[in-house]
Amino acid sequence: MDDPSIRLDDLPHADRIRSRKLAGNAATIIVDATGLSTSDAKRIEEKIRAAALAIPGIDEARVGMTAAQIARTVIAIGSGIGGVGKSTVSANLAIALARDGKKVGLIDADVYGPSQPTLLGTHEKPRGENDKLIPVEAHGIRFLSLGQLVSPGHALAWRGPMATGALANLIDADWDDAELLLVDLPPGTGDVQLSLIQRARPAGAVIVSTPQDLSLIDARRAVDLFNKTSVPVLGVIENMATYTCPHCGEASHPFGIGGAEEAAEAMRVPFLGRLPLSVAIREASDAGEPPAASEGAESEAFAEIAAKLLQALAH
Repeated sequence: MDDPSIRLDDLPHADRIRSRKLAGNAATIIVDATGLSTSDAKRIEEKIRAAALAIPGIDEARVGMTAAQIARTVIAIGSGIGGVGKSTVSANLAIALARDGKKVGLIDADVYGPSQPTLLGTHEKPRGENDKLIPVEAHGIRFLSLGQLVSPGHALAWRGPMATGALANLIDADWDDAELLLVDLPPGTGDVQLSLIQRARPAGAVIVSTPQDLSLIDARRAVDLFNKTSVPVLGVIENMATYTCPHCGEASHPFGIGGAEEAAEAMRVPFLGRLPLSVAIREASDAGEPPAASEGAESEAFAEIAAKLLQALAH
């Protein structure tokens, strides 16, 4: 009979096998599962086990799957007040980062008003596997939102613990090889924000604000929350700054201009850039076709902000 220890050298996926040991009739095989999805890792595990058991003299095959821990960077996207376009910015920023070569995941943590399924153009429900949610793919990123799990228009009348429990499930999902995880937070400085900080320890936060004073008052509160919890504020984005008339081409500033940049300077945090009040962005967002996923001035604006964000992370 052939020596089964020699035959172990001929197992499939040899490039992933890190060790092979034979003790009596039992084989122990350690396999590197780094970069594999849960389903692919399971398929390879079963294939190697079957091949080992097919070798004469082996009656038991133990296959251990190991994977290097992915260095995942969590970035919180917040605002002190609603209506400033934070979710739209989050979706497009995630896509712009992906187009820059990053592997990006997006969590829609706005549990009371989830909008990412609409912005990203899919209400596909995520699968569950091994007690973890599998994010849905759209426009080159992976994302999860409670908007995928409840019927459109259905109100979530949840108290704080239920909302933070839902956030935990989204964070602990199978994000596979995502290296950047953006979290679109609800407006304000409440339970969900504190839960994210305690559970995921973001590498930094980005604050979205319009230029008007009312929005900036609350943006300062958001900055203060992250400062008090030792989460670096990576920068402020000024949204809805300039409106250009599509008929005459004249630029106007319905919410003012420069206010968020001045506030960022006063708070000694970086200013990441300015986005226009644009009919094109609104129409594309309503249609589930984020501007950052296409070409044009709007896409370039998000790409520039994404590049500045990566620079801020590097420092």
